[in-house]
Amino acid sequence: MGYMEREVRHRLSEGRGSLPGSRAFSCGAHSSPPSLQALCLMEKKRMNSLVKWTLILFVLASIILNIVLIGIHSSRAPKCSAQRVHPLRRKHDERSAVFADLSREEYLQVQQFMLKQNNLEISTNQITKPSDNFLFLIELSVPKKADVLAYLDRNGAKPTREATVVVFYGAKGYIKEYVVGRLPNPTYVNDVTMERYHAELPINARTVTIGEYNLLFQFLGDVFSKLGKIMKESFDMGPDKQLNAFEQMPRGVRTGDRKTWISFFRDMSGMYIHPVGFEVLVDHQSVNASEWKVEKLLYNGQYFDSIDALKDKYDKDLVKKIVYKESPDYGSLKPRNKPLQVGPQLFNAEGKRYSVSNNHVVYMDWSFAFGLSALTGMRVFDVRFNDERILYELSVQEAMSVYGSVTPGMILTKFLDSSIGIGRFAHELVRGVDCPYEASYVDTYRYIDVPKPIRFRNTICIFEHNMGQPLRRHFSDFFHHSYGGMVNSALVFRTITAIGNYDYIWDFIFYQSGSVEAKVHATGYISSSYLVDGALRHGHQVAEKVLGNIHTHFINFKVDLDVLGVKNFFQTKDMEYVNVSLPWMPDHYAMVPQLVEKQLKTEKEAALRYDTKTPRYLHISSNKTNRWGHQRSYRLQVFSFTGDHLPESQAEERAISWARYKVAITKHKDGEQTSSSLYSQNNIWSPAVDFSKYIEDNESIEDEDLVAWVTTGFLHIPHSEDIPNTVTVGNGGGVLLRPHNYFDMDPSIHSADSVYLSPGSEDSCDSNRMACLAQETCSPVLEPFTYEGFDGVIKFEDWV
Repeated sequence: MGYMEREVRHRLSEGRGSLPGSRAFSCGAHSSPPSLQALCLMEKKRMNSLVKWTLILFVLASIILNIVLIGIHSSRAPKCSAQRVHPLRRKHDERSAVFADLSREEYLQVQQFMLKQNNLEISTNQITKPSDNFLFLIELSVPKKADVLAYLDRNGAKPTREATVVVFYGAKGYIKEYVVGRLPNPTYVNDVTMERYHAELPINARTVTIGEYNLLFQFLGDVFSKLGKIMKESFDMGPDKQLNAFEQMPRGVRTGDRKTWISFFRDMSGMYIHPVGFEVLVDHQSVNASEWKVEKLLYNGQYFDSIDALKDKYDKDLVKKIVYKESPDYGSLKPRNKPLQVGPQLFNAEGKRYSVSNNHVVYMDWSFAFGLSALTGMRVFDVRFNDERILYELSVQEAMSVYGSVTPGMILTKFLDSSIGIGRFAHELVRGVDCPYEASYVDTYRYIDVPKPIRFRNTICIFEHNMGQPLRRHFSDFFHHSYGGMVNSALVFRTITAIGNYDYIWDFIFYQSGSVEAKVHATGYISSSYLVDGALRHGHQVAEKVLGNIHTHFINFKVDLDVLGVKNFFQTKDMEYVNVSLPWMPDHYAMVPQLVEKQLKTEKEAALRYDTKTPRYLHISSNKTNRWGHQRSYRLQVFSFTGDHLPESQAEERAISWARYKVAITKHKDGEQTSSSLYSQNNIWSPAVDFSKYIEDNESIEDEDLVAWVTTGFLHIPHSEDIPNTVTVGNGGGVLLRPHNYFDMDPSIHSADSVYLSPGSEDSCDSNRMACLAQETCSPVLEPFTYEGFDGVIKFEDWV
């Protein structure tokens, strides 16, 4: 509505007939003579006509203006090309399929082949009881490195494609791992449990399955029914109101235990920050649920040996009662204000400068294969720059947290996420929030604790991103006036996993300088406990009766660098001050920084612990030199803010011994594929994989195929700004792999993204595409927003 129309309507609604600038008079019915009233009537008719034509003219002017603006905009901003304008520098390599995750058809073939093995007597029912045999996991069995390199580099035979299968034999009391092949159409199944772990895997080392959770929830329902009065008065529980459960891990204090402290939270948004002060210790060690029992209960900071003991003391008013009080919905992530604007968006003016084909990516001078393990998450293989392999494998290995508390739900908690499945919880990424709107999205399939393989839509995103600062630049002010710079455009390969309360954003970033970065950021909800006496020694209060518990985040990456082949060395470089006499004044001394270089020769020497000083430059080097005679190498630059590692005196430490080391270098072995295992969480006192043993044999690392195991992370002391959600800013860590004397000069100097200005050539497009940007502006072609991420979530209510 225009100003004139608003003014007209306003004045008429007040009974005034004058517009701004007109002669003022009164047309009141009782105060005006007849002649004046007739004049008033004529004036009103004239005014009505004026208003009518004013509105018509206003509408016509608006339409004309819009048509003009649309025409101007259309002529200046055509739709951007959805197709690639310039050809790719690299071609896709179909041989990357050796690293590809299993397809839906392959999952089904393996499942059916296992079911045909009558002697195994296994089930694929998702609510299979712990006392029965359950096919828990099917996943790609990554081929041996030597076989893959022979295939990729020396025209060797294509490695056999196989799957790893995990079966929980509840009826027999153990776990088995099998290799099934050859895919497609498998013909054999081999038991590889002893080969991989050198011991039997006890059944209590298994992950808690949906089937076991189903029985646990039934068991807890029986507990609630026996405590009906307490549950109603303290927590307002009833047929329409329930509490949500959250588990402490590990499940006990010694090998063989399967005793879980379960804490309870309000059934609200962000349940993890709504503890109610009630916890139950359940002994579910037996595979027969009829033998499960409650060992302890905690109510408002007081311990009880049985349900009856709690009921008795509650009825006799011998406990400090929790009086139910409705809690505000402070955990909700619904916007407090209506969104009004869309922030800056990334779009590709001339089509995407990268390409994704099956599980292979090419971008500028880079190429790599990728996959998403249900257990360990994101991984890339055969990473090449200018067709030279830089990395054989870069992968997530483990995410671990150690908590502090005075209450049992958190006091012993050490979460090992790969035992639940890191990649298992990669759900659909939200376009325009989790990744840029125009990113490329990839679907994945996985088979873990399900009756059939499940497709997860858009769980990986790939996009080129302006990192927000120049990759390099210089303005020459004194001599040879010029400007040279280059935007830092890099390729980001991302997935996000939501494991319980925490969300981890995993990024592998490929820079035009030849560097690769692996990093993680944490968000989601903190894990909290009910505030009781003494609790503030372990965190800060963040809401009414809510403690944000102190905890660590340790993340382990596997970095299998192949620097000009598999014959590498591990070197360190640092600085020290030395007292030297000045050449022109021999009697005058000065402290001058000096380069200190060292080559580490054994695995124990190269196990660089967090509790000792680490050299600042760490290198995987080749025996080849650059133009200037220096060994060509890649540097490992670790960004970490970790808390202290668990003392080695603790029985659980062996399962997380990888976290002792900022960087540990080992000789590559096919039997040392991962730093942790599926079984570490629930058999933490006798771990199937003890990383420290990789180092104990102290093998030579000179002129060998080397693997770097890098640990990063951060200490988190929760605070009020973690409500409702922990932000990613400052909450993360990573490792940057940087060329160091690998090239003769910075390879990005060859990038077409470079910009160069000299006096008189500022507006030339020859070496400055920015000068032509205004003429080449286009509007993006966008796909409609869709989201199907809730299709793959675990729905416990379906089983209870």
